[in-house]
Amino acid sequence: MRVEPEPHRFQFHIENPNSHRSPTLGLWHVSQYLILACLLAVSLTGCSKKAATAAAPPPEVEVAGVVQQDVPLYTECISTLDGYVNAEIRPQVSGYLMKQNYQEGTVVHKGQTLFEVDPRPFEAALEQAKGQLAQAQAQLGKTKLDVARDTPLAQQSAIPQAQLDNDIQANESAEAVVAAAKAQVDQAELNLSFTIVRSLVDGIAGVAKGQIGDLVGPTTVLTTVSQVDPIKAYFAISEGEYMKFAQKISAFASTGRRVGEQKILELVLSDGTVYPRKGWVVLADRQVDVKTGTIRMAGAFDNPGSILRPGMFGRIRAVTGTAKDALLVPQRSVVETQGSYSVAVVDAVKRVSIRSVKTGERVGQNWIITEGVQPGEEVIADGIQKAKQGGEVRTKQYKPAGQGD
Repeated sequence: MRVEPEPHRFQFHIENPNSHRSPTLGLWHVSQYLILACLLAVSLTGCSKKAATAAAPPPEVEVAGVVQQDVPLYTECISTLDGYVNAEIRPQVSGYLMKQNYQEGTVVHKGQTLFEVDPRPFEAALEQAKGQLAQAQAQLGKTKLDVARDTPLAQQSAIPQAQLDNDIQANESAEAVVAAAKAQVDQAELNLSFTIVRSLVDGIAGVAKGQIGDLVGPTTVLTTVSQVDPIKAYFAISEGEYMKFAQKISAFASTGRRVGEQKILELVLSDGTVYPRKGWVVLADRQVDVKTGTIRMAGAFDNPGSILRPGMFGRIRAVTGTAKDALLVPQRSVVETQGSYSVAVVDAVKRVSIRSVKTGERVGQNWIITEGVQPGEEVIADGIQKAKQGGEVRTKQYKPAGQGD
C-alpha cells in the first residue's frame, strides 16, 4: 500500500509581540513599519507643498492711476480719398492712336498734349471742305455779277423783272451755300485739332488705358487726370450727428476754405499716423441715405507734394465737444464680460478689488469711466489675469506702448 504525501500547506504565523518565544521579526512587524513609512512620506510631502505655497510671492502687475482732466471728444468716420477734380481724358474724334506724349503717374498741366490720333483723314476732310467753300464762293461771285448786271436792265424794262428776281434768289442761295461751306471748314479744322488730346486740368495723370494703334473714339477713356492738391476726403455721418452740427457744416460749406478756424478735420492714415495738415468741410450731400440713415460729407486737405492719393483709406476725426473733469483709465484696464465692464482696483495695502464700472467715450489709448472709480486710485493695466478678488499683488508703474524708458 502506497502512502501519498500530504500536499504542502502554507501557513502564516503571526507572533504576538508580547511573546518572547522568538526573537525573529515577524510579518506583523514588517507591515507595521511599512505603514509608518508611508504615513511619514505623505506627511513630509504635504509639509513641503505647504512650505512652497507659503513661500510663493504675490504676483506682479502693472498699475496706472485714474487721471481726472478735461478731454476733447472726437467723432471718427471711415474716409475714402479722391481727387478734388477727376478728369477723364477721351478723344473727341474717332481714329487710330498714334502717340502717347506723357509719362504715366507724373504731373501734367492743363492744355498739355497727352495723346495724338492719326490726323491724316481729318486733314483730307479739311482740304475737301476748303474746296467746297471755294466752289461756293465762286458761285456766289457769279450770282452777284448777274444781279449787278440785270438790275439796271430790269429798271429800263430791257429784261423781264422775273429774270432779275431769279438772279437775286440765286445770289441769296449762293450766300447760304458759302455760309454752310465755311461751317464745314470750321468743323473740319476743329476735328483736326481734336486729334491732339490734351489735359483738361492740372494734376497727376494715371496709367494709359489706350495703347498705340488702338482704334479709339469719344467713348474711349484714354486715362484720368486727378487734381490732388487739395484732395477730397469723403465720409458719412449719421443723421443725428448732422443735426447737431448742421449750422456749422452749412457755414463751412458756404464760406469755403482758407479760413484758419474752419480747419477742424483731422485725417488719420491707414498706418495710424495723423496727417499733419488739418482739413475743412467742403460739402454735405443733398439728402440722407434712407437705407443707412447717413449723409455723405466731403472734406478737403492741402496736399503739397501729392503725398495723398485717390483711393487711399483713412479716418476723419473732428472735435465734437469736451468732457469736463473726465476720469481716464487705460483701455486695457477695462474688461468686458457679456456687455458689462469691470476694472481691478489696487488699494493702499496692495489688495485687489474687482469693480463694475460704466464707460464713456474712448480717447486715444484711454477710456472715460463715468462711474465706479475715483481720482487717484490705481487700476491694473497689465497682468489683470493674475489678480483675484481680495488677493495681494506687487505693483509697478504701467508704461503705455511707445513710452519707453
